[in-house]
Amino acid sequence: MITCVAEAPSVHGRAIEKLFDATFGPGHFAKTAERVREFSYSLPNISRVALDGDEVVGICRVWPIFIGGTSALFYGPIAVAPSCQGEGIGKVVTEASLKAGKDAGYPIACLIGAPPYFTQLGFEVVPPKSVIMPGPQDQSRVMLQRLAADADTPYPTGAVTYPRDARRAEATQIEYLQRARLAGVAPSDCP
Repeated sequence: MITCVAEAPSVHGRAIEKLFDATFGPGHFAKTAERVREFSYSLPNISRVALDGDEVVGICRVWPIFIGGTSALFYGPIAVAPSCQGEGIGKVVTEASLKAGKDAGYPIACLIGAPPYFTQLGFEVVPPKSVIMPGPQDQSRVMLQRLAADADTPYPTGAVTYPRDARRAEATQIEYLQRARLAGVAPSDCP
């Protein structure tokens, strides 16, 4: 039976990194979504881990960002163990993370993903160039969802920026570079 729990980095951290490697390989460090994450920090209290017994089989990690100055949450990476894909675990772990973000009072969720999948979870593709990512991005994959915001609240527009808590962001950047080096990505490939 699959259960979703808040991420406990000291308990789940290594298994999550192994899951990312098995799901995405080292190439995920080059994606624009990583540019969003590398200067932020994850929120374990909102991120959700899918467990099959004690085994980590899914993760939806969540990061605080700003869109044009509006507080939001960035969702991803979302990963499911290759042996469990197609069983609905990605949907369950993402929905649990979205609920946690809403319960925490965050107004907006943002992600970069496949519209046919994520529109089923309530995300909407935003107009091109209304949300500006920190790197090249296929605008048809930039999606938002209202969490604690009222249904008639317009979506924020503008550049994606990072939390102002520089110490936490700096610690995340150091950890990010260490993970990239371990994955075999040269630091020069990590802008």
